[in-house]
Amino acid sequence: MKRRLFFKNTALASGTLLVPNFLKAFDDLLLNVKGYKRLVIIHLDGGNDGLNTIIPYRNDVYYRQRPKLAIERNKVLQVSDDLGFHPSLSALRSLYDNGEMAILNNVGYPNPIRSHFRSADIWKTASASEEYLKTGWIGRYLDQNAKEPYYAIEVDDSLSFALKGETLNGIATKDAQRLYKAAQTPFFKRLIANYDNQHLSEHNLGYLYKTLIQAESSAKYIFEKSNIASSNVDYEKGDFPKQLKTVARFINSRLKTKVYYTSLSGFDTHAGQFNKQARLLKVYAKGIQSFIKDLKAGGSYDDTLILTFSEFGRRVEQNAANGTDHGAANNLFIIGKNLKKAGFYNPLADLRKLDENGDIKYTLDFRSVYATILNNWLAADDKAILNYQFEKLNFI
Repeated sequence: MKRRLFFKNTALASGTLLVPNFLKAFDDLLLNVKGYKRLVIIHLDGGNDGLNTIIPYRNDVYYRQRPKLAIERNKVLQVSDDLGFHPSLSALRSLYDNGEMAILNNVGYPNPIRSHFRSADIWKTASASEEYLKTGWIGRYLDQNAKEPYYAIEVDDSLSFALKGETLNGIATKDAQRLYKAAQTPFFKRLIANYDNQHLSEHNLGYLYKTLIQAESSAKYIFEKSNIASSNVDYEKGDFPKQLKTVARFINSRLKTKVYYTSLSGFDTHAGQFNKQARLLKVYAKGIQSFIKDLKAGGSYDDTLILTFSEFGRRVEQNAANGTDHGAANNLFIIGKNLKKAGFYNPLADLRKLDENGDIKYTLDFRSVYATILNNWLAADDKAILNYQFEKLNFI
């Protein structure tokens, strides 16, 4: 073989072999440098009582309407002249003091729905109260910005409506190893082996097979990639801390995942609220404290934003069972290193001017929160995803 031809062929061969590996290495490098933004969503499922979470400790209306539920003034963690934290949130105090927490008051939407399922769907789809959408807001983000299902992971056994798109869904898993093993079963493999791209269209089994193939590929990626990081941080026992520990391992392993979804249930406190909510808020706060410590140890905290919401707040007046009934507007937490406006983003609504049901009136639309996160944090087209141009806020 002539010398020139030899070099030409070997260069072609080496380029064919090395370029894909080089690109993969470069892609992985991008995940390890600053700037790969991730969003962690936490749903306080059941309708957390925001008024006993962020407490107007100087407000006589609050104490008059809740003679047995109100938190005593001397027990409130006072962080401003008129608002303070529930004592169970003491683990979050340092975040507030360090400017790493924004609290948005009176977050809701017009014509509020007080059904758990319907209101949760409204938050998950970013719809209006009279509008029924078939896809979630994170699902539509995936449709426009993602290549694989693992770009959004819910740490659960089932997938939330929020992560379901038209062409791409997120992945639900509590255990990467168990998910991988399930995807490697002979039955699953045989199904994928029978896929015939030429004869199966999306009108019959094509969509199903495409989903199976994506799930198998995602399971393999999550399992192999998430073995990179380990944690020395102590978490409390329980399902919610375990969820956060899993998310921290995924993030610190530098998965390409952009959105993580978790939940803490039990906030439907119609009766015996005082002790029940105190316990749940402590679980939440301690979990967040360990989670952030884990992210900081892995060098991932600066590029992680944490959004905590509940599908609605509770009625201002306590009920006869020493609990609270379904309400409307609520507070919402944003936690992160690089907030533009930390602390209380806006004042609590006037408790003397409630709506006709005795609920706090909303002053911030929750979809403005989503629009801000999509545009300013995830660099996505918020108008296309939310189907409307909502006002941007100034917390990031």
